[in-house]
Amino acid sequence: MRIIRSIRVLQVWRRKYATQRIGFVPTMGALHEGHLSLIRRARKHCSTVVVSIFVNPLQFSPSEDLSRYPRPVKSDQQLCREAGVDVLFCPSSEEFYPKDFQTTVKVNRLSQSWEGTFRPTHFEGVTTVVTKLLCLVRPNRSYFGQKDYQQLLVIKHMVKDLNIDTKIVRCSTIRESDGLALSSRNRYLSENQRRQAISLSVALRQGVQSIKHGQTNVQMIQNSMQKILEKFSGVRIEYLAVCDANTLSTLPRVKGEVVLVGAIQIGKVRLIDNMLAKGP
Repeated sequence: MRIIRSIRVLQVWRRKYATQRIGFVPTMGALHEGHLSLIRRARKHCSTVVVSIFVNPLQFSPSEDLSRYPRPVKSDQQLCREAGVDVLFCPSSEEFYPKDFQTTVKVNRLSQSWEGTFRPTHFEGVTTVVTKLLCLVRPNRSYFGQKDYQQLLVIKHMVKDLNIDTKIVRCSTIRESDGLALSSRNRYLSENQRRQAISLSVALRQGVQSIKHGQTNVQMIQNSMQKILEKFSGVRIEYLAVCDANTLSTLPRVKGEVVLVGAIQIGKVRLIDNMLAKGP
């Protein structure tokens, strides 16, 4: 595995491998089984796999502690080697955003609701960093997890709008045995908080089951999910909704494919999750 830290070196490498079928997995490090599942998917379909590790300062709000984000560099590198990654791109913030950097990318409507309400600068940071990475790596396929569902939709729309020549591949959320979606933030949970953390996946699963059993009234589905969350002490609901799976707009009734989305706060740890369902 080759580790590249310089943008110029990456550009030289990419020109050399212009004919390769490249799969790309962008990450912020602190790798877990969810990331590794993306890498394995890329390894299966592409001749060359590139992974980036970059803790992107643009997607952190002033109230979020950028310095607190985990950076287990050595173990991340070892996991990438074991997973068969060909190139690991690890630029510094100074390399990626020089002092005169002043260009950002914004997807308007899709980024305004849900996560965009609670983290108003987040998606502009995400779309800016992903645009830069896609321009540098120029992958045939780019792999993103369903766990960050709104982010996935925002990036797909951005790629379409800007005619970026890559296929965005959605990969299923990887979960613990009790249903908790894997996240780098889970390591911040205390033992008691970890027990509370499953509440979100339990609530979303209840919503999915309600739809499978024929319930189409969105308000009733949301109420049933909220009642489950309220049974767990120490859990604060930020949002919980049933939305159109393509636009994230709210619905009065379930029709076709929908996504159930939620975000909760447990102490200082913020967790998000989602599940897809199909109605009549």
